[in-house]
Amino acid sequence: MNFEGFPDTALDFYDDLELDNTKSFWEAHKHVYESAVRLPMLALTAALAEEFGAAKVFRPYRDVRFAKDKTPYKNHQGAIVQVGAATGYYVQVGSPGVSVSGGYYHAGGPDLARIRTAIDVEHSGAELARIVAALEADGFTIRGDQLKTTPRGYTVDHPRIDLLRYKSMSMTKSYGFENLDTPDLLDRVRADWRALRPLVDWVRARVDVIG
Repeated sequence: MNFEGFPDTALDFYDDLELDNTKSFWEAHKHVYESAVRLPMLALTAALAEEFGAAKVFRPYRDVRFAKDKTPYKNHQGAIVQVGAATGYYVQVGSPGVSVSGGYYHAGGPDLARIRTAIDVEHSGAELARIVAALEADGFTIRGDQLKTTPRGYTVDHPRIDLLRYKSMSMTKSYGFENLDTPDLLDRVRADWRALRPLVDWVRARVDVIG
């Protein structure tokens, strides 16, 4: 199946799901999810797989066991190419449109310690700062869980203290609805994942590698 974009019905589906996030709605509209969301996402990630690797397309069901929000279905469809522990390339479609990101979305104790050590060291830390600055200049936004205090073992006047505070960090770009329903979206995702490669590779070199 060739990727032809995400049809407008994908956005309509998620708009409606946000208003009626119930099993009865899902069962009545599951065919829309399959045709307008899941199959195009599978086609998109398959087209990117030769260059970036196979993607995991996430299940649409939320894990509500420990959540206050008990709505059963996710309000977006995401997929990740995982190249290291909680590290890789990500793409998502939902009612706001499409977005892409790359980086690490969670770091366990040893991996986070290695990342922070690399940020602390001048040559590798300065390299990450340059990568982040270049991506911000290219329209990406830095996101992640960040400590409000200073990580233990570092000083508040560290030249890269903002980067050291991150417990998870990704660079994200949102497309909205631009090129959403055209094959051109594939080229845009591919180009931005390529732009994210220096960041993903930087993190990958410091965390447990998958496979």
